[in-house]
Amino acid sequence: MAGGPPFSLGVETHEGLAALTRAIRAEEDGKQLRKELARDMREALKPGAAEAKSRVMAIASAGLPTAPALRSSVAKKIRPEVKLGGRWSGARVKAFKTKNVRGFPNAPKRLNRAGGWRHPVYGNREVWVQQHGKTGWFDEAFQGRESNYRQAVEAAMESMARRIAARAG
Repeated sequence: MAGGPPFSLGVETHEGLAALTRAIRAEEDGKQLRKELARDMREALKPGAAEAKSRVMAIASAGLPTAPALRSSVAKKIRPEVKLGGRWSGARVKAFKTKNVRGFPNAPKRLNRAGGWRHPVYGNREVWVQQHGKTGWFDEAFQGRESNYRQAVEAAMESMARRIAARAG
């Protein structure tokens, strides 16, 4: 491919993302282009993150009101994540750990699991109960829409690839 872009425009694979990242790094304003690509990829995933947040907020609360609120704390920790380079490259929506929230750092994971979690009743270490969340609230937020999010991320990558190819050509 003499005289063409330094990489393939088919960036729908991990290799394509790696090639795009290398091409961006080779550009004079590569740092700015990398920031723009990451921003565009995050924007593509924001609707999925919003859906996951609304699903966790829809979980019924049957206990006494306590502070800080568990559902809103989990919702605040759901966000799109983009990494370009390193051991893992890609874009995903992630529910991060909820540090310092009622001593329950794994709340997003436990709320999504069928097994739930065990905890003492009002701090009484003699009496423990098994509590269940709403199984699949995170996973169901993306069911049936995976291809939409994948296409949106790929469109952001393709746009950047065309932009760099236009400079080279």
